[in-house]
Amino acid sequence: PTYPRGSNVTLTTNHMDGMNGAKATIAGAYDTVVYAISYKPTTGGKMVKNHKWVIQEELDPVPTKPLQVGDETTVKADHMKGMDGAKATIDEVKETTVYMVNYEPTDGGEMVKNHKWVTEDEIKK
Repeated sequence: PTYPRGSNVTLTTNHMDGMNGAKATIAGAYDTVVYAISYKPTTGGKMVKNHKWVIQEELDPVPTKPLQVGDETTVKADHMKGMDGAKATIDEVKETTVYMVNYEPTDGGEMVKNHKWVTEDEIKK
């Protein structure tokens, strides 16, 4: 990974409110395949489109080779309410380093610990 655990970085993405421009610390770094997915929450509500990111190890079953755009899978991650067990369609696939980060939102919200996941191109030194 380009940024080892403990590195101080700036987030350049807006997965969540207050994320873009936030100062962050790398809590973990993993080389894997990541996916942007669209899924219908198991708790009801409307379709979540292009959620970034889930890693290959958070799918059920864990794929033996990378899935392709348009493939369907089941999510076994709980980043968001209603995600665990949801049926999902793959929107984007990347083989990259993903990072778990701790950050202070720019909108004054509480410190976010262990946010999963941001990719290499969504952070800068």
